[in-house]
This record gives sequence, C-alpha cells and structure tokens, in this order.
Amino acid sequence: MFYKNLPYVGNILAAISSDRVQYLVFIGLSFVILIFTGVLYYSDNQIFQRFIGKINPILAILLAIILGIILFSFLLSQKWFAIFGKETLDGVIRASVLAAVFGVIMILVDMKIVFPADTNILFPESILFYPAIGFFVEILFHLLPVTVLLLLLNSILKNANIFWISFLIVALLEPVYQALDMANSSRYPLWAVLYVGLHIYLFNLFQLLIFKKYDFISMYSFRLVYYLFWHIGWGYIRLRLLF
Repeated sequence: MFYKNLPYVGNILAAISSDRVQYLVFIGLSFVILIFTGVLYYSDNQIFQRFIGKINPILAILLAIILGIILFSFLLSQKWFAIFGKETLDGVIRASVLAAVFGVIMILVDMKIVFPADTNILFPESILFYPAIGFFVEILFHLLPVTVLLLLLNSILKNANIFWISFLIVALLEPVYQALDMANSSRYPLWAVLYVGLHIYLFNLFQLLIFKKYDFISMYSFRLVYYLFWHIGWGYIRLRLLF
C-alpha cells in the first residue's frame, strides 16, 4: 500500500494495531484529567490563567491529549518508549521514593528563602489542579520536545547517544523557564535562583531517565508524588507556618 513508502507511517499504523492497550491506558488517564480540568474550570475559570494565560484550559488539555496520541504513535512505533509496561509498578514505586526526596529538599529550601504565599494553588482545588497541570507539562515539556529531538538526531547520529543528548537538552526547558521567572522577580538571592534551576533540571532529567527505563505512567507518577509533597501537602501547611 502507498503508506508503506512513507517514512515511519507503516510502523505507526502497525503500532496502533498492536498496542491498543497502551492507547487505552493513555486515553483512560486523559479522560480523568479532562474531568479534573472541567470541574476546576467551572468552579473557578481563572485558576489556570497564571500558567496558560487566557487559553480555555479544557481546549488546552484536549489539544494536549490529541498531541500525546500523535506523539506516542511515533514513539511506540519505534519501540523507544512505552505508556505502561510489565515493570510499571516497580517504576512507580521507585519514582515515588525519589520524587519524595526532591519534594522534601524543596520544602527545606522554602523554609530558608520563603517563596510567596501564592506560590501554590490552595487546597482543596490543588488535589485536582496539580494532576491536570502535571499531565499538560509532561506532554508539552517532555513528550513533544523529546520526540522532535529524537527524530532529528536519529537521522544524523543513528546511535544510542541520541537519548542522552535529547534528555540533557529537554531537561533544560522547565528549569530555564522557572529560573527566569525567579530572576525577573528580583526578590530572590542569586544562590536561590541557581539552586532552584539546578534542582528542577535534575528533577526533569531523572523523569526522562525513568521514562526511558520504565514508561510514561512512571514518569508522570514521579511528578504527581513531587507535587503531593511540595505543592499539595506543604502548600497547605506552609501558609500556617510561614505566614
């Protein structure tokens, strides 16, 4: 058939046919995230504005879901990554332990420099907000740039180094965004800006390594547990301890 003459298309169609369960897991997770987003939007239509501007968050999540399906169709067809797998439980457990360490460290940093009172979305909205925004971040900051870079690097290098190169580059996106935001506020000492940038860089790098070793669910769990410690749990406690 004609599509077999097009780069990757034949493999992608084969992946869709053979990896239906993978897609069902992603679609199931996406449906839950969509519900969370809808509930938050209709209870407070400005809760997402600080992160995605005036874009309708339901539309943003829908587009992220569609983009995720397209990107995973390519990644699964190349056998580079998985949405979930036989070692998912092991991956989730290990990711959760490591994420808890990152969360505790950030709490200690906060106790030293004290981030603004409005750093975190308040409880109970935080329970729905952080899984939703975390899903969005994984698609935009990890899945999309990793896929694009791997596609480019694979056509040039064609060896295992493409993963390390792409991870080291993609891991920079979120920390640069966060560090620039801190630097522009001019309320933090230089060491705090540098440390937070390094902290988030390592956080992202470990996430990508977990993604490669295990799967998307494990990588997403890493962020969820980190958010549970730093944004949800500590986000509730810090307002009573620090302000």
